[in-house]
Amino acid sequence: MTLDHATEPARIRANSSPFRQTLLPQSRETGDILPPKQPDGASVAAKGSPFAKSWAHLVAGGLGGMASATLTAPLDVLKTRLQSTYYQHHLVSARAARGLPPIETMSFARSSLLHIRETGEILWQVPKVEGWRALFKGLGPNLIGVVPARAINFYTYGNGKRIISTYFNNGNEAAWVHLCAAAFAGVVTGTATNPIWLVKTRLQLDKNTHADGRGRQYKNALDCTMQTLRKEGVPGLYRGLSASYLGVTESTLQWTLYEQMKLYLAKREQRVADSGRALTTWDQTVAWTGKISAAGVAKFVAALITYPHEVVRTRLRQTPLENGHLKYTGLAQCFRLIWKEEGMAALYGGLVPHMFRVVPSAAIMFGTYEGVLKLLGTSSNL
Repeated sequence: MTLDHATEPARIRANSSPFRQTLLPQSRETGDILPPKQPDGASVAAKGSPFAKSWAHLVAGGLGGMASATLTAPLDVLKTRLQSTYYQHHLVSARAARGLPPIETMSFARSSLLHIRETGEILWQVPKVEGWRALFKGLGPNLIGVVPARAINFYTYGNGKRIISTYFNNGNEAAWVHLCAAAFAGVVTGTATNPIWLVKTRLQLDKNTHADGRGRQYKNALDCTMQTLRKEGVPGLYRGLSASYLGVTESTLQWTLYEQMKLYLAKREQRVADSGRALTTWDQTVAWTGKISAAGVAKFVAALITYPHEVVRTRLRQTPLENGHLKYTGLAQCFRLIWKEEGMAALYGGLVPHMFRVVPSAAIMFGTYEGVLKLLGTSSNL
């Protein structure tokens, strides 16, 4: 045997190595070639229809909204009351009785501490005076509103993101894709569910005894709806809609921040996998809690920046009267009047319970959403 023949198997083995590396993964059952796994942000042009399993976002969003609304209902009631004119006037009287100066003249630190103290006092007084059921007042219409609202929002956003990226961005994710999908989802959701939120707000502000001696104005959600239609017509059910559209900025900012943090987490996970090192306790913690924490942080930042629209929306839905006429007639007029009469602090009334509610609520909702999508065999990623 010559030297050339002796080295031939080695050459064959060497030449076959690149060939083996180019083999594509195949299904054991059918022998079909499987597409390679795509990281977050990678092209999805080779994937199926952008409408595939679109119903999963509807189901996951509805279940996420139901879980978060039920667990955080007491703080939602507290937030709504602190945003209303009645409780703001009550707090002004209570401060005057204590000899405290107007809150708009206090320093930021002192007014913040006072706001936290007053929030705790009201949270303690509501069940004491009205019973523990009062902490869940409006939960029925809230669930009726939250479940379809979250379902519509997550469905519109999830599928909108997929469609926009597929047809306008070569199947790639991008910040502008998230922004456009979130804005469209916010407008659709706000328009479809405004009547439900209006009824919920009025039920939460309907006390057993009003300042003028009247008892409860509404028996239930249906009675509230019928009274609104009789007295204000169909447009009455859409009071606060302009402020709801302004609130689209919050949901848009939240979705965009959440998606960017998810992208960072995916890149971090890929870096850890490429490094080949063993996972640390911190890596495992990030893997389990990363998306939930991202949802909470995104909501906190978005809510803090856009909170005044919440107060304006509540005032517009509350429809307080002054000299027999509506006190607030529009979005801009409501902003100006609150600023003039009550100062900037009033535009952040109820901020503390709002944050205590929406941050864990967002974590619960997005965590449930991602979990249900996984159970249904799909993902929020492209």
